Amino acid sequence: MKLARFPRLRITHAPTPLEPMPRLTQLLGGPTLWIKRDDCTGLATGGNKTRKLEYLIADALAAGADTVVTQGATQSNHARQTAAIAAKLGLSCHLILEDRTGLRHDDYRNSGNVLLDRLFGAQLSEVPVGTDMDQAMALLAARLRDDGRRPYVIPGGGSNPLGALGYVTCALELAEQANNAGLAIDVLVTATGSAGTQAGLVAGFEGARAGIPVLGIGVRAPKAPQEEKVFQLAEQTAELLGAAGAVRREAVVANCDYVGAGYGVPTEGMIEAVTMVARSEGILLDPVYSGKAMAGLIDLVRKGQFHSGQNVVFLHTGGAVGLHGYVHAFPAA
Repeated sequence: MKLARFPRLRITHAPTPLEPMPRLTQLLGGPTLWIKRDDCTGLATGGNKTRKLEYLIADALAAGADTVVTQGATQSNHARQTAAIAAKLGLSCHLILEDRTGLRHDDYRNSGNVLLDRLFGAQLSEVPVGTDMDQAMALLAARLRDDGRRPYVIPGGGSNPLGALGYVTCALELAEQANNAGLAIDVLVTATGSAGTQAGLVAGFEGARAGIPVLGIGVRAPKAPQEEKVFQLAEQTAELLGAAGAVRREAVVANCDYVGAGYGVPTEGMIEAVTMVARSEGILLDPVYSGKAMAGLIDLVRKGQFHSGQNVVFLHTGGAVGLHGYVHAFPAA
């Protein structure tokens, strides 16, 4: 795969750690659990979007952009990391935030990622749920161009083929770490939403013939459309790399049983998972992505889908700063 021919801004603190979770393994009594710490990527408290932004922002700079435009939910981890790299590079940043949850709590609307967006100097626009976000970004970019700016539009989650290269890179990094440690990974589990992380991982593992299956735990869409979105993006990413046809449809698997009432809406399983991992491993998950993904993993272990003797790696996509926007959801300790 021809990764080296793509411009890349190296900002990720890589390789991120691959660590065992012995106490959580003991608590659940199933497979041996590991965690790939992409909450430690370094940019603005870290997270998976940093790897995608390495390629996207490099492309923006190559295009001569002086402004970046992107979108996400109110407590978007992607928006926060985009605002941070824009501040670091002296770019203007415009964020369009969609009210996907309807939550009116002050902590949700003003703390967590929203607070950091403002600290990084981003200009925020709030829009109601159901807004055509691609159109909203296109209209904003057109207004900025009329004002003499040179905007670069980044899709939600940084999830296009160029952004997904960040997780092709991660797939190769993880495969090397596992080989060096003599670790045979039976499955990698991660949250899947805008699709770029799972698509990049699948394209990377499939293209390298690494033999590491990926299970995405959905945080927004039902299973069928989520898998189709991931597959299409994985195919496009492989094609971008010169490996067209490398991705098998059966390599794209999503379990979307843990979304609950909707994207970003707390569930009992998420609250249990965040609390359990904090108290057993001293690791903070987030309430929207990694918390629901871990809730899925915990439930699947309890149901016997994974068993003793297997090695299951959980990819932590970051976002723990979002916990400050969900104080209302957690019972007093």
